[in-house]
Amino acid sequence: MESQPLVTNDAVVLGLLALILGFVVWSERSQHPFWKKFYAWVPGLLLCYFLPSLLNSFGVVDPEASNLYFVSSRYLRPATLVLLTLSVDLPAIAQLGWKAVAMFFTGTVGILIGGPIALMIVGAVSPETVGGGGPDAVWRGLTTVAGSWIGGGANQTAMKEVFEVGDTLFSQMVAVDVLVANVWMAVLLFLAGRHESIDRRTGADTSAIEELRRRVEAFHDKHQRPLNLPDLMLILAVGFGVTGLAHALGDGIAGWIAESAPVLARFSLTSSFFWLIVIATTVGVGLSFTPAKNLEGAGASRIGTAMLYILVASIGMGMDVSAVVSNPGLFVVGGIWMTIHAVLLLVVAKLLNVPLFYMAVGSQANVGGAASAPVVASAFHPSLAPVGVLLAVLGYAVGTYAAWICGLIMQAVAPM
Repeated sequence: MESQPLVTNDAVVLGLLALILGFVVWSERSQHPFWKKFYAWVPGLLLCYFLPSLLNSFGVVDPEASNLYFVSSRYLRPATLVLLTLSVDLPAIAQLGWKAVAMFFTGTVGILIGGPIALMIVGAVSPETVGGGGPDAVWRGLTTVAGSWIGGGANQTAMKEVFEVGDTLFSQMVAVDVLVANVWMAVLLFLAGRHESIDRRTGADTSAIEELRRRVEAFHDKHQRPLNLPDLMLILAVGFGVTGLAHALGDGIAGWIAESAPVLARFSLTSSFFWLIVIATTVGVGLSFTPAKNLEGAGASRIGTAMLYILVASIGMGMDVSAVVSNPGLFVVGGIWMTIHAVLLLVVAKLLNVPLFYMAVGSQANVGGAASAPVVASAFHPSLAPVGVLLAVLGYAVGTYAAWICGLIMQAVAPM
């Protein structure tokens, strides 16, 4: 019999998350020597992600029984994207150029080859861990992880059908996918908090990103004004108004494509969530060319960042670090796989002399998709959130094909 979580009321869960976020923000701003030294090493956004995971790991809450992540991902995430892109400088983002795309595809290749290599390494030491036959063959299940880490949920389920993965094995692979990907996101958030010192050590060319930041901050300083009630209501109207529009259009477009051209499901074009993110980002960028951009002076991005913190906490609540105990061998495969992905990104980043931002967002656009790539991008600067979305869309497009190739290679190298 499964144990019941200590807290089942979503209102109480939301209160706990709010207290955690409040504590992190308060302590991060504290002038106490202990907190100043602590946050010199640990980014506040990482704590907003990690501390809620402890609620899940210790059985205080059950994220599967809670609607908080659904609400934050479907309502707050699109509103956040709109508010963070209101002041976006599209020409400056374009100057980030081909290197950002190159790092994304480097991450894709890292996932594509990392799976088979991890399978061979673990198979050489413990063949039974990655063995199995028929629909329960481990290599089949790993194809769904490849689909998720290159594209997203739609690509993951596509691999389940293509390679006929058993339901029990699929549930185990979902656990590997979620935990390893969440741990990697935590690493990226940690690195993002120290990106300036890392870029200085590596001698990376940060000129394009610094120029983008400078232009955004100059616009903010020029139009900054105290937040009043009319401005607050206008900001919320724009954020949630566009969110409602994106839901309405996204549901309609996804349904129409699913009925008219179901084959496009392999590109995630039948997913209403895909269209929700794309439409919200597109409208937000479009509004940056209108007077709505001036709402940034009243604090649009600050309100968007507050929503982002709630989203990050709800994502973190889904990570259960104790899940490793259930099947440690599969998590070893996932860990080796992600390490190969990371090493390849680091090598290419050094060769191209690109800053940490390119590597982190290129990676998360693959592994996390549109759900979390903007979160990692925003950890560097709120104005960079659209870059995460744009790269994640590429992942949806290539995810099924790359995961299919990865699956064929894993089938060839899997222990008999």
